[in-house]
This record gives sequence, structure tokens and C-alpha cells, in this order.
Amino acid sequence: MKLGVFTVLYQNLPFEEALDKLAVMGVEAVEFGTGNYPGNSHCNPDELLESPEKLRAFQRAIEDRGLMISALSCHGNPLHPNKEAAAEAHDVWRKTVLLAERLGVDVVNGFSGCPGDHAEAKYPNWITCSWPPEYSEALDWQWKEAVLPYWKEESKFAQTHGIKIAFEMHPGFVVYNPETLLKLREHAGGNIGANFDPSHLIWQGIDPVEAIKKLGRENAIFHFHAKDTYMDKANVSVNGVLDTKHYSKILDRSWTFRSVGYGQNEKLWKDMVSTLRAVDYDYVLSIEHEDMLASIDEGLGKAIGLLKEVLFKEKLTEMWWA
Repeated sequence: MKLGVFTVLYQNLPFEEALDKLAVMGVEAVEFGTGNYPGNSHCNPDELLESPEKLRAFQRAIEDRGLMISALSCHGNPLHPNKEAAAEAHDVWRKTVLLAERLGVDVVNGFSGCPGDHAEAKYPNWITCSWPPEYSEALDWQWKEAVLPYWKEESKFAQTHGIKIAFEMHPGFVVYNPETLLKLREHAGGNIGANFDPSHLIWQGIDPVEAIKKLGRENAIFHFHAKDTYMDKANVSVNGVLDTKHYSKILDRSWTFRSVGYGQNEKLWKDMVSTLRAVDYDYVLSIEHEDMLASIDEGLGKAIGLLKEVLFKEKLTEMWWA
């Protein structure tokens, strides 16, 4: 496995300066945002698709530093009930697929999206329970009328261009756990899989190791985000895990995103890496930094250090048993 970074954390740095910084830190792969929620500060599809010269310079800058692109990421909501918002997210998605094909990158990361609860809705509605019965009816409508028709078509589009779709299982969207991911994969196409981010699973009470096994048996893990979550047991014991307070309310929240090793212990990260190997995932661990208690350099440095140690120990174990 290779160690990578989602470059959005250095979006305020010029492109090549960000690459220099990451190369010095020992990173082997980079993941670029192409628009929607991640922005496109380092990788603008409009510019790169329109100019072969800019595309070649972009590729050369990465290759000259000994790096590779693990994925392009365009996390948005193409199912948004606001037609303008949906069209914008869709446009970025389609251009990202075309750019990935040009770059020889076969994974595009994103969100499944979330529609409203009926055809005339104004806002997305993430449904989390089956009662009262209108909730189940709305969820059924979402899948049959919005989710499956859209992603069946887009799965075919991606497949035509040799692209695998890696969904981040994220609460707030229709794909938020292994079951919903596999449901969409079953109905919309085998080129749909996971950008496996344990941070969103941990706070839901999902064991990431068991989730890796579940998806790995289906060959449904295409990419991996290395991000951690700290669970505040005192707050969970009173309020449970569903929490809408702002992320900055760290002392009051039930859970908080942290740098790798600062939410869960090293043992869990070792177990996740070992299980990834067991299901034949041998691609990239892409670090995503969203730790409000650590500076970017500090949080990223700690994550790189821990994951390098985990990967090194895994390599020694592999050599021992070979």
C-alpha cells in the first residue's frame, strides 16, 4: 500500500508548492479535489480539459516529484432537489470523469447525494427511521424515483470511460453504510464501490474492521480515506451519537474528527490495514485532515508518522510469513 494525502488541506498553497511540501514529508500519492464541496484549487477540470499543454504540465509536475494520483474527488449532491444545485454538481461530476480518463486515473470519489422527500421538495431529506410510515414511503420514493435512475445512468457513463465510482459512506446522503452502498452497487452497477472512510462509520457505531470485511468480500473497496473520529463517551451517554452541533463545539459534541491515532488507538488502525490486506486492497491510504484541534502540519505529520509505522510493521510481518 502507498501513503497519500487529499490535497484540499493545502488548498491555499500554490499547486507546485503543495506538491513540494508533500513530497518532502514522504507522501507517495495525491488525491485532488475537482470542484463541489472540495473545491478545485489544485485541479480545475475546465482548464485542464481545454488545454493539452496545461494537462501535460500538470502531469509532469506530479511525476517529477515521484508522486502518483490516487483519485479525483468531486463530492457534491447531484440529487439535490434544487435543480440548479443538482445541475452544477452533475456538471462537475461528468467533467471529473472525463479528466480522470485523460489522466489515466481510474477512481473518482464522491457522495451518492440525497434528494428531497418528493418531486417538489426544496431541501434534501436524509431519512433515518422507518416510522411514522410516511418516512418509509418517502425513502422508497427517493430510491425508486431519484437515486437508482440517476446512478444507473451515471454508472454506464463512468464505465464507458473506464472509471470506478468510489462513494464515501457519509451520513446525510443515501449511501451512508455498507448496506446502502451494496444496495446501490447491486442495482446500478459493479463499478460502484467505496471510498472507505472509517471516520464516518465509527461514530455510527459501525466496526470499521467488520465493514472492510463485508465490502472486501464483494471487491467493493476502491479507495481509502485515513481519517479518525474521537467519541466523547460522556456526551454519547447522555445524547447518543446523532449530533447537529457545530464541529467547533468540541467539548459539547458526541464525536469529533481527529488526526489518525487521536480518535481511535493504534491497534484499530493496525487491524484496519491488516484487514485491507486480507481482502486484497493494495492501493492508497489517503490522509484527509479535518482535525480542529491540530494545525494542518501537525495533524498531517502525526498521521503520516503513525501510518508509516503501521505499514512498515505490516511489511515486516509479510516478509516474516513469506
